[in-house]
Amino acid sequence: MKKILIIEDEEYIRDGAALLLEDQGFATITAEDGAIGIDMALSEAPDLILCDVMMPNIDGYGVLYRLRQEPTTASIPFIFLTAKVDRTSVRMGMDLGADDYLTKPFTLDELIGAVNTRLEKQARQAQETESKLEVLRRSIIYALPHELMTPLNGILGPAELLMQMFDILSKEEIIEMLGIIRKSGDRLYHLMQNYLLYAQLDLFSSDDEAITMMRNGCSHDAHVIIESASFGRATHYNRQKDLTINCEVSNIRIEQEHLHKIIVELVDNAHKFSSEGTPIEVSGKNNIEFYDITITDHGRGMKPEDIASIGGYMQFDRRIYEQQGGGFGLIIAKRLVELHNGKFSIDSVPNVRTTVRFSLPLKTG
Repeated sequence: MKKILIIEDEEYIRDGAALLLEDQGFATITAEDGAIGIDMALSEAPDLILCDVMMPNIDGYGVLYRLRQEPTTASIPFIFLTAKVDRTSVRMGMDLGADDYLTKPFTLDELIGAVNTRLEKQARQAQETESKLEVLRRSIIYALPHELMTPLNGILGPAELLMQMFDILSKEEIIEMLGIIRKSGDRLYHLMQNYLLYAQLDLFSSDDEAITMMRNGCSHDAHVIIESASFGRATHYNRQKDLTINCEVSNIRIEQEHLHKIIVELVDNAHKFSSEGTPIEVSGKNNIEFYDITITDHGRGMKPEDIASIGGYMQFDRRIYEQQGGGFGLIIAKRLVELHNGKFSIDSVPNVRTTVRFSLPLKTG
């Protein structure tokens, strides 16, 4: 049974609304002013709140503001009860997070309709969230153990051999095994750094102050950062001859380390999923208020459904291709672009080419 809190200083409206809702199978609790209503919302955790706008002590706007600050009540559907609705009042309520307005006097159909609409919307959102979490759980269970165990095996296996056979191994064999350990350690370090950054970006996405600070950053001479990061990945894969860079001079609204991270991850993917000898092009152009960056490779590409389902714990065609990394590079780059008020898109033809395009705001003035 859904529980509804009614906050209303007029007794006949408060009791009348409670009676109507109880007749329809709802449980109700009531409060005669805003202060009591806030306490009851925090202690009773109702499924929906009906609240008068004009009340003594704390008005409806104050109640809504207070409840939206508390994690336990921030997402409870909230409907204002008001004798009149003007554009300014509606705007103020919506800015604070109100879900609907119900004008007094209201009919039974209007009351039940408003309540059911908001409860059904809340149920759909909860179901969608649970579905996303289930996909995330399955992806973590599937991908994470492999991604951690692969580099760990690359460390533990050679280390064990070194301990058991150190006296009979040649210097060259020891150096080779140490190289494997170092490479696996680097891979594990990169994986864990991406996991931490992924989690950090998730936190930033709900922190307006953090986002504002992030967007105040600037990459002066962004073309230098792009060229350096791109050439660094090409050198890692010994594919300098495959790389073409053509970037215009510009200053971009993004911290240098974030721009570097985006380029590193995207250019790394371009090398990882294309064959040696095939071209990789990186370009950057000024475009009115944005700087447009394009990275194209001529490798295996992505299917439309893969592009549509990009997620931090996703990997594509895992049973066909061996991949390194948890699919984080692509989603981290996308998140960083979007958090900096930019645009991100992927255009791909399987086994022909993949083009990643993103735009970031220019630093002006």
